[in-house]
Amino acid sequence: MKLAYFDEDLTLNVTRFQASEEFAATVQYIRQYTQATALPLRIADIGAGNGIAAVAFALMGFDVTAVEPDPSDTVGAGAIRELKAHYNLSNLNVVEAFAEEMPISSDYFDVVYIRQAVHHACNLNQFMHEASRLLRKGGILITARDHVVYNDADKTWFLQVHPLHKFYGGENAYTEAEYTSAINNAGFSIIEILRHYDSVINYFPESTSTISEKRAARQAYVESNFQRRIPLLFRTWSSVRSWYFNRAERQLGPVLDAKKIPGRLISFIAQK
Repeated sequence: MKLAYFDEDLTLNVTRFQASEEFAATVQYIRQYTQATALPLRIADIGAGNGIAAVAFALMGFDVTAVEPDPSDTVGAGAIRELKAHYNLSNLNVVEAFAEEMPISSDYFDVVYIRQAVHHACNLNQFMHEASRLLRKGGILITARDHVVYNDADKTWFLQVHPLHKFYGGENAYTEAEYTSAINNAGFSIIEILRHYDSVINYFPESTSTISEKRAARQAYVESNFQRRIPLLFRTWSSVRSWYFNRAERQLGPVLDAKKIPGRLISFIAQK
């Protein structure tokens, strides 16, 4: 619950998300790719959940519209309205609607941000067409942290091991090709595809430090074996060292292997 920002204290969820590496990386991408002619930047947060991102964006001064179909006071639109009142945010609008049909003006937003929601789409192509409709020409789409599968068997594995799916049946996932097809068909040009270990946006709740620790641990393990197994005379030879470490990498496999993670995550950055 904590790692999913579902604490009963709604403000605590916002505070923790604001301080996260994921949010910092997201803001960095927004600043990198937007060239808005008007300030403040206008952001639509689709599938906004309990409002952690929408509120965090609004607190930064952005003009935010949060779209969320669930009226819940704990994980839905009700929670966002409570946070809006708590922080006295006049620059945050809340719309209760599904992403496939949003009662919002076209060609208005500079950024459409969708966190952990695209893989829930009832109609993936319609979802992306609506996201495109909301954006002004040149606007940026960021879809963050969506489950991606390789095939039907991989999807079955993901759904079987998901801790909550067996209780409510609400999880889903698409292949990378299905995501890219829907994004392209909606009139977007994909700028970046961030796969699971490409960005902390995806691999949270791991962090850059834990990822570095894993890499360092592997390096130390291989170095220890190198020192123990290779005679002293040959250890200084760069060719021997390179051969040994390459061989160890092939035998041990990648330090970070997304294939071993059921429903590993993917994010897209695209421009209309």
